[in-house]
Amino acid sequence: MRIFLIFYYHIINQHVLTFAIFPYLCRKLEKIMNKKFFIFLFVLLLPTVLSGRTYRMSDYGIRPGSRNLPSKISKAMEKIRSISAGEDTVIMQFLPGRYDFHAEDALVRTYYISNHDQTDTKAVGIAVEDWKGLVIDGSGADFIFHGVMVPIAVTGSSDCTLRNFSVDFDNPQIAQVRILENRGDSGILFRPEEWVRYRISRDTVLETYGEGWTLRPSTGIAFEAGTRHILYNTGDIFYNTKGIRETAEGLLAPLWKDSRLTPGTTVAMRTWKRPAPGIFLYGNRNTSVRNVKVHYAFGMGLIAQLCDGITLDGFGVCLRGEDDPRYFTTQADATHFSQCKGVITSVNGLYEGMMDDAINIHGIYLRVISIENDRTIVGRFMHDQAWGFRWGCAGDSVQFILSRTMETAGKPNRIADIMHGAREVRIVLENPHGLDASAGELGIENITWTPEVYFAGNTVRNNRARGALFSSPKRTIVENNIFDHTSGTAILLCGDCNGWYESGPCRDVLITGNTFINALTSMYQFTNAVISIYPEIPDLAGQKQYFHGGKPGAITVTGNTFETFDSPILYAKSVDGLVFKDNRIIRNREYPPFHRIRARFLLEKVHRAEID
Repeated sequence: MRIFLIFYYHIINQHVLTFAIFPYLCRKLEKIMNKKFFIFLFVLLLPTVLSGRTYRMSDYGIRPGSRNLPSKISKAMEKIRSISAGEDTVIMQFLPGRYDFHAEDALVRTYYISNHDQTDTKAVGIAVEDWKGLVIDGSGADFIFHGVMVPIAVTGSSDCTLRNFSVDFDNPQIAQVRILENRGDSGILFRPEEWVRYRISRDTVLETYGEGWTLRPSTGIAFEAGTRHILYNTGDIFYNTKGIRETAEGLLAPLWKDSRLTPGTTVAMRTWKRPAPGIFLYGNRNTSVRNVKVHYAFGMGLIAQLCDGITLDGFGVCLRGEDDPRYFTTQADATHFSQCKGVITSVNGLYEGMMDDAINIHGIYLRVISIENDRTIVGRFMHDQAWGFRWGCAGDSVQFILSRTMETAGKPNRIADIMHGAREVRIVLENPHGLDASAGELGIENITWTPEVYFAGNTVRNNRARGALFSSPKRTIVENNIFDHTSGTAILLCGDCNGWYESGPCRDVLITGNTFINALTSMYQFTNAVISIYPEIPDLAGQKQYFHGGKPGAITVTGNTFETFDSPILYAKSVDGLVFKDNRIIRNREYPPFHRIRARFLLEKVHRAEID
């Protein structure tokens, strides 16, 4: 039994025994234990032996309360890299507790992050670079960040896992306030929550501030008292705090008038800045994120670009529970995937209180700005928050598209050579492109970097704008999710080579077993119905092809439940092959109907549709 205890200690707690001594322990155990019990024990513990060697970060001076963490963790990782060469899996394990990361101590990296502000450099807390088989296990730790930072970045790595920790900021850049009085034409009185740092500037404008940042919020989202739902029919609130003053009771009184903001309403005051996501994944293969929670980020919760295969299991962009005094989480999307391939899996997640969508999956259209010859074109990143990173590789398949009608142009082709600049990309094709330069504005999409998607068992609630956005031609399954008061459209199938430049068409989508509860309480872009199939097509009348679909039942919506106070359930534009059947629609009276679309189903340029 003594040998068994030693064996158990080393295998379970340190994972450092090698197979050189494993046979010896087996012989000893077999002598002193019942054979059946030994077999049971062997089967029980073998996966642990195979799971990799564990390096305790406390052995490297990294414990709760430690200072200068980014540098210490970086040095520890390099030491571990040097002594773990040849090991298939390396586990870096933290002790439970609180770890504080400050921007002034951070690593400095140059990242161009899709759909974020393109600043020159980023302050980074933990940088996983060029690793294979690394597991960062937080053991339930709270990673708390200060200032403007990218908390965790994984780049150029394969078979890596992040698990069992949370990401939060001590002083978020979103300021939460509570409405105490609404005096109509005399303005609103409100009080910031106790953790909000604020001041009134010399020019009498409300400023919020923290380590290395100062903001002047001018927009925000209002939440119902108690329910945490986005306040009905408010959408984005805009205001001007010029002339703000502090009363004798310590309240703030701007000349801010809005009859919808009744006493008790909570407002998340913010700007449109989004400099840094919570978790950044770039150029990786087979990444897993398990039981990780992002409670706040000054951007998106997690964004991946140019990644092949990502699994999110039990990932959350969420509050710290029902008693959390905050109503908001991230400044933008909970999760975002730009120009990825392989399989993207998101299961058992909780996404709430974010200032944009729960998930957005898309590629990127480059605008064709020059046709040099019959095999060479120059494309340009058009959106100001999406440029500077690798768009594709030699051997990738590409397709051209006419921007005004969103129809394909020429034939699918392959990249023979590609040269990246920050904003412009020169592409040499394997075959003549056959493009007509007079046909109008053209875009080009990379159809190799498009993923399969499995989004299942997630809860999306109380967030701004939309629930889930999917733009991939490969198989996409959305099943058994709960979309609860998403405020805008619950599911959007999009595609846009005119504004956001997010590709591409959906060819194979199944939406089944989901429950939709009171979407459409506010109006945002693309918010035409609970499920909105809404590609941006400036010249729909001139379109001869269809953007989405291409076969019977290409987009199928079946076996779902819609609980709604308003009319529009399904909007579809430019689809070939649409099925809506065997769904339940339950009308309630939680809010007054207000949507401009009064039809249950509105179809524009749709072919082979079945609604039953």
